[in-house]
Amino acid sequence: MSAGAPPTRQALAGRALRVGLTGGIASGKSTVAQLFGAQAVPVIDTDQIARALVAPGTALLLQLFDRFGEHLRRPDGSLDRLALRRLVFEDAGQRRALEALLHPAIRERTEALATQLGGPYQIHVIPLLLETRGQARYDRVLVVDCPEALQLARLQSRDGCDAQQARAMLAAQTSRAARLAAADDVILNDAEPAALAPQVAVLHRKYLQLARSPGRTA
Repeated sequence: MSAGAPPTRQALAGRALRVGLTGGIASGKSTVAQLFGAQAVPVIDTDQIARALVAPGTALLLQLFDRFGEHLRRPDGSLDRLALRRLVFEDAGQRRALEALLHPAIRERTEALATQLGGPYQIHVIPLLLETRGQARYDRVLVVDCPEALQLARLQSRDGCDAQQARAMLAAQTSRAARLAAADDVILNDAEPAALAPQVAVLHRKYLQLARSPGRTA
């Protein structure tokens, strides 16, 4: 393996089992992550890390305004995240520029937190895990899945966007089929929130067992 290459899954066997939790926008990743956290599982959410990295007054936020425009600055000096999301989802070049700016810092902070938190296994919430080809950094890939029609409805309700904007956001991400093909494990979120807890409980037991297994395979 070259010095710049990501570690293979076999190379991760000497530390806490790491589960990369991903899924399409508005699929329910945060809700699932909270349920794992309720089991005292360390959860690292890269969206939360990104928010901290671009908090008012940070160097990264100033770089972001310089690159993408002062119109993204709210009156209180914070970032208009919804406006930025719409901007980068509509323009692949802008999206790549944002990723180049943020992702190295996010990965560095994620690694520091993972080392600090330990535990038998960890959940790392990474919305763009597949888009950034980060699967090799994880022992397992867990996909939170739901039908695209449900994603669209949730996205419009959550963000107040119209159907065209919602479809553009979905189109900018890896397809549902590609996510499912890359998944080691899947949680289906197409019903009431109460249906998620039993699925999380099953995977919690599975991950604890895998964390004790030398081969970490199933």
